[in-house]
Amino acid sequence: MATNHKATPRKNESGERFVKRFVKKCKKLGIIDEVKDNRHFTKPSTKKRLEKKKAIARQKKKMKNQN
Repeated sequence: MATNHKATPRKNESGERFVKRFVKKCKKLGIIDEVKDNRHFTKPSTKKRLEKKKAIARQKKKMKNQN
């Protein structure tokens, strides 16, 4: 995944705040999850099962929020 996203420090922004903002941006883009997923091989059947489980959880959450 080669993307051209940049993070530059803002005027008068501390280093800690910049790193925190950078990590948040990476999480939002899914980069952190992708790196974690690629650390170890996962069988396609396991990936499919986990995707289905996540989809069910999302659906339940959506139904809960509608009520």
